[in-house]
Amino acid sequence: MAHSTTPGAAARTALSTADDAVEPPAGGGGSTRAAKPAKPSGVSRAEKKALKKAANGGTLRTRLKRDRTLILMTLPAVLLVLVFNYIPILGNVVAFQEYDPYISDNGFVAIFHSPWVGFDQFSRIFEDSKFWEAVQNTFVLFSLQLLLFFPIPIVLALLINSVIRPRVRAVSQAILYLPHFFSWVLVITVFQQIFGGAGIIAQTLRQHGYEGFDLMTDPGIFKFLVTAEGVWKDAGWGIIVFLAALASVSPDLYEASAMDGAGRWRRMWHVTLPALRPVIALLLVLRVGDALTVGFEQILLQRDAVGPGAAEVLDTFVWWNGVRNQDFSYAAAAGLIKGVVSLGLVLAANKVAHLMGEQGVYKK
Repeated sequence: MAHSTTPGAAARTALSTADDAVEPPAGGGGSTRAAKPAKPSGVSRAEKKALKKAANGGTLRTRLKRDRTLILMTLPAVLLVLVFNYIPILGNVVAFQEYDPYISDNGFVAIFHSPWVGFDQFSRIFEDSKFWEAVQNTFVLFSLQLLLFFPIPIVLALLINSVIRPRVRAVSQAILYLPHFFSWVLVITVFQQIFGGAGIIAQTLRQHGYEGFDLMTDPGIFKFLVTAEGVWKDAGWGIIVFLAALASVSPDLYEASAMDGAGRWRRMWHVTLPALRPVIALLLVLRVGDALTVGFEQILLQRDAVGPGAAEVLDTFVWWNGVRNQDFSYAAAAGLIKGVVSLGLVLAANKVAHLMGEQGVYKK
């Protein structure tokens, strides 16, 4: 029976044949002088270029016509990203101005009439002690979340994956994933009802003659409290990602390792964790790039309870100066610094992933 071949595969085969035709022969029959490559017979440079184009899917017009359905499907998402993520980048120009939105009836037109001040806004930021306090709080919160929050979904995914009964796995996964759909207002309310001054634990202690406590207004443990809230809310989403990666592991690997005498822990160490390594590297790079964004809404809702000294991070610093104090140029400069540093962290983390042999966010 004849086998059908796609045009791209046929073009790649012909291109490989053409490359073999121009490749010099190995070995010179004892002569130390390199053999002169033979000219290809019947394969011109134009034909080889045409074969390469066919191997890549044809011309641009051909590929657009072939993939027009997929392009139309992704077009709305591309437009949303363009409108809400890329066009607003142009507004960073106000970081180099003394922007006054009331200088014109239109805030956008006011950009063209606001005076330029160069790097004066950045000089103000670097001399502001509150800015550096916000930077310190941001990195402390990120370090805690990286050490305490990031490994927990991996551990939970391994535990759920080791459960044999499908019903128990499904129920456990649903229970852990449910808080991801809660708003931060609801999450903080639940923690308030448990750990607050009028919460269940404090009331129980008072009923038994002990002194109650209020963890929700304690600046000393606020960073651990924020991390605990993040774990309860978003650990389930990480479990979904790691379980999806574990589903792609071939059962033959577990069977082969079991036949070689490997126990459960050795199978986890030598089979499961290597399968999770690319996903862990990718999420770690993304997490490092998101280091300066540690939960704006979550922290803003609790900022007044513990004070800005413990809860002020870069996002709330930008919001407080830009929205509440209407110092838009100052806030834009702080946001621009945050964006540049975050980009540098992504590139550095991705480079480390490449050195470890992983792909990261993009290939080399």
